Amino acid sequence: MTRYSTRVWLLAAGTSSMAGYVDAVGFLKLGGLFVSFMSGNSTRLAVGLVVDPYVARVAIGLLGAFVGGVVLGTLIAAAAGVWRKPVILLVVGALLAVAGWLDLAGAGGWATPLMAAAMGCVNTTFQRAGEVSIGVTYMTGTLVKFGQRLADAMLGGARWAWAPYLALWLGLVGGAVVGSLMYRSFGTASIWGAAGAAVVLAIYAGLLGPAEPSRARAVIGVGSGAES
Repeated sequence: MTRYSTRVWLLAAGTSSMAGYVDAVGFLKLGGLFVSFMSGNSTRLAVGLVVDPYVARVAIGLLGAFVGGVVLGTLIAAAAGVWRKPVILLVVGALLAVAGWLDLAGAGGWATPLMAAAMGCVNTTFQRAGEVSIGVTYMTGTLVKFGQRLADAMLGGARWAWAPYLALWLGLVGGAVVGSLMYRSFGTASIWGAAGAAVVLAIYAGLLGPAEPSRARAVIGVGSGAES
């Protein structure tokens, strides 16, 4: 991520904040399951298979929806080319808006899988050589990189290389705090706020201009390249 410009990692931090907001809403609605943290859902699936089959069924549905969102985002990125960032973020906003509408229509059971699909899709926003270069919904790797860059700075390396990773983490935590507060007041309808945020992020991504080609075939080991 340190190869990116300040403007791009600001977009990444904003996107992570939106993802934290969505995950907090989903977590509270589902009572302990996630719409973006699939490691947690995998553990809940495993435990549920032993002690609570209902939780296992919900978890596997969320896992499938998330992977489906990744597939959708990857296909959209390939079609949108250098404009993939704003296009993917607009699709994420649309998925979240539909989730909000379904909840209002009394079909709230379908809202959380759509939220999970949106979170899978948003993880394809930042790519390099066809691979995800910045994961905006999972923070374990981000915290590891933050710690590594911080240690490197202590050893005389790049002084501020840790800052983008800290910004990503703070963005997700801050977004989750706001999402929790909004859910207390508005319930699942608060997801409309995240849909609006995704549109704002898409506009900002468009203003940044086109990215370099992602050369998506590198996912299967063909080609190379860089991304802005």
